[in-house]
Amino acid sequence: MGEIEHFCDPAHKEHAKFSSVADLKVLLYSACNQMEGKSPELVTLGEAVKAGLIANETLGYYMGRIYLFMTKMGVDRAKMRFRQHMSNEMAHYASDCWDTECQTSYGWVECVGCADRSCFDLKQHSKATGVRLCAEKKLKEPRVVDVTECQPQKGILGKTFKKEAKVITEHLACLDETLVLDLEHRLKEDGEVKVNVNGKDFILKPDMLLIKRYQKKVHVEEIVPSVIEPSFGIGRVMYAIFEHNFKMRDGDEQRTYLSLPSVIAPYKCSVLPLSSNTEFTPFVKQLSAALTKHDISHKVDDSTGSIGRRYARTDQIAIPFGITIDFDTLKEPHTATLRERDSMKQIRANLDDLPAIVQDLASGKRTWEDVLNNYPLFEQQEASRDK
Repeated sequence: MGEIEHFCDPAHKEHAKFSSVADLKVLLYSACNQMEGKSPELVTLGEAVKAGLIANETLGYYMGRIYLFMTKMGVDRAKMRFRQHMSNEMAHYASDCWDTECQTSYGWVECVGCADRSCFDLKQHSKATGVRLCAEKKLKEPRVVDVTECQPQKGILGKTFKKEAKVITEHLACLDETLVLDLEHRLKEDGEVKVNVNGKDFILKPDMLLIKRYQKKVHVEEIVPSVIEPSFGIGRVMYAIFEHNFKMRDGDEQRTYLSLPSVIAPYKCSVLPLSSNTEFTPFVKQLSAALTKHDISHKVDDSTGSIGRRYARTDQIAIPFGITIDFDTLKEPHTATLRERDSMKQIRANLDDLPAIVQDLASGKRTWEDVLNNYPLFEQQEASRDK
């Protein structure tokens, strides 16, 4: 699992970066559509938040980031949707929750959950530990507020609990108003109250503490933050990526390849001498050193077999780009071909330029279409392989 815990003001759940994802069109399967037997709808996140379909901007922002992450990692956007939890499956404390589901051979599978868990997590933690988990927000104008707090009677606590009195005093002093009122209620009902401090139970009597009420002027407001929680099922996300990217060449079911995006492909590039000609060796070594200098993970395949078979092998292990050293490389100026896995198209470029080109392609700074528009197309090796 991988999770993000984003804390925000429960009264103001706008997000400064929501505009960056507001125009994204995503497939939303709302609870209403599920109840009425309708299909999911393609809606922009901005429209969904404005209509109240998605509870708030912060939740919508993280749904947008999930969408961008999943598609960048190779999930097919046509096989991905956001399904809203229905009332009978929504956690009682959640104000809204959406699952990112991917369509696989097993059907629609939940891969990521994104929930507005309200203030539940921090309130429960405070209740269990007695530690106040609040944030402070500066007020535009100071205001007078009613305060209810617990004032430990240190003398009586000291006589009763000896050296343990200090931790009990600290525990009581940190209780928020809700916990103080609960403590007061239990004291009135039962004449005593049991508190747990550091895993040990203590029985407190009414004379051991004083519930104090007064007014004070405050310049900051204490709030218990809400939590927006995107939660990723890493294994499921990986399975969806592998299934969505396992493909077959048109007209040849035996030729399979894995079309992983270059940003996550383990090897970014292969280096393939056209044959075992020893004249190619210095150029292979030179190119391999240059790729390493540019931090490009690569694989040199100088094994026997036709260039077509070696292309197919690299395609099967998702290597997105392949550089072929051929007989034209031996001529001045030294050039080589660069092949793209999915389209199988090749261009010819200067040998010294290729590492930088591959680096930009692998990092997403440059597209293959841009490279095709700037370098001459090369077809000889693919044509000879197809024969």
